Amino acid sequence: MDYKTNVMRMLDQRKIPYKSYSYAETDAISGMEVAEVLGQNPDQVFKTLVTVSKSNQHYVFVIPVGKELNLKRAAASVGEKSIRMLPAKELLPLTGYVHGGCSPIGMKKVFRTVVDDSASGFETIIFSAGKIGYQVEITLSDLRKVLPHTVTSLCE
Repeated sequence: MDYKTNVMRMLDQRKIPYKSYSYAETDAISGMEVAEVLGQNPDQVFKTLVTVSKSNQHYVFVIPVGKELNLKRAAASVGEKSIRMLPAKELLPLTGYVHGGCSPIGMKKVFRTVVDDSASGFETIIFSAGKIGYQVEITLSDLRKVLPHTVTSLCE
């Protein structure tokens, strides 16, 4: 693939190996559709969710595209009483990413990030490369080199 997103450039700078995918020429929108057009196991394809707590702290959760975030578990994983999803209109100013193209890597600020423990069952995971139409695949240990994160059970 000739096109490089900022996420891919960040991985290149740190010499972190990754595989990139493009679905830009398709009409896939949802994470499940993306996994399908890429011919990938949807349990191995992850989405990036940004949340906000009552104290106005922001947290990032990375979960499989076919699952729903358990807000109680997510809040507990970061020591909060409760959290809610960040309104879509606040995503771009906060992270630099648009809905559907949000990557845990390369946000304007590094937010506390938690990855669902199901990721540990795969050699690599696939997630947004920071632009709609592009995904990257890396190991969890390589993700840790570019983004500090914890791993715990986040889904129903």
